[in-house]
Amino acid sequence: MRNYSIAVLPGDGIGPEVIEAAIKVLDAVQKALGSLRLELKFGEAGYNCIEKYGTNVPEKTLRMLEETDACLKGPMTTPEEIGAPPSAAVTIRRKFGLYANVRPCKSLPGVPSLKPNIDLVIVRENTEGLYFGKGFEVSPGKGIDIRLVTQDASEKVARLAFELAMKRKYHVTCVHKRNILRVTDGIFRNAVYRIAEDYPSVILDEVHVDAMAMRLIKEPEKFDVIVTTNMFGDILSDEAAQIVGGLGVAAGANVGDNYAMFEPVHGSAPKYAGKNKVNPIATILAAKMMMEYLRELEAAEIIEQAVVKVLREGKVRTYDLGGDSTTQEVGEEVASKIMEII
Repeated sequence: MRNYSIAVLPGDGIGPEVIEAAIKVLDAVQKALGSLRLELKFGEAGYNCIEKYGTNVPEKTLRMLEETDACLKGPMTTPEEIGAPPSAAVTIRRKFGLYANVRPCKSLPGVPSLKPNIDLVIVRENTEGLYFGKGFEVSPGKGIDIRLVTQDASEKVARLAFELAMKRKYHVTCVHKRNILRVTDGIFRNAVYRIAEDYPSVILDEVHVDAMAMRLIKEPEKFDVIVTTNMFGDILSDEAAQIVGGLGVAAGANVGDNYAMFEPVHGSAPKYAGKNKVNPIATILAAKMMMEYLRELEAAEIIEQAVVKVLREGKVRTYDLGGDSTTQEVGEEVASKIMEII
């Protein structure tokens, strides 16, 4: 029996609902395989914690995460007021050194996609850039936010991107805006090219971020692994999600050397909370990525096959994909397909 301790943070808004659906799938995988056991530990985090604890990730939750092998996180609302705590995701990334955000973008059967053969991954630096979180108002109406880029962090995320490319199509594209942001993006771009020297079999090219925004629409099938800085990657990965069907099918991983957190890319959508109508596929695919991280490759493959079967049949799908099924019905359908596959 292979045992893992998994932290589960249901989050805010629709978070508990999509997490519930993903857990149904994980339960089905454990039952189907028989040799896999996931001990789920639930914790508090998100907007609802701020009034109670003064932070959206309480200390007791951080201690729980330290005792687990990985984290499955639901979407959480982030306050936008000046002086508010950083997002829960940022807090966890900093605490555990989750320096890389990994977001796959792949055409799926039965899901509207710009092209049928898209299969790329965006790897973004996860701890620095304009999301560094340091800003101030120098005088009324005049503000400055710091864009921090370091060689060390850039090389770490670049190496992860090249390692990923070695398992895929041996192609990395470095996205930056060095012609304008000459210092910070110069550091990032040079770090990527420095790491490339260790991977001679991988093709490396570079594209300015504005051109990449266009090329993701024009020719997304030409890309494999895209590596970029924090904010550029955040924006491009949402664009990439849309060209393969939207945020409802987009999952992401936050990866460090010793820990990882997995989540749907979409937000907490409070207007849909409690309505049992949003798409849980992104969260289910996040759970699949978590299985890959734990090197439970059979479990990951089974989850992906089950999702593909449900999407291909098209009988059970939520409103965003043209159906009227509920969140839990989709989770139950994916879980039932797992039992059929085994």
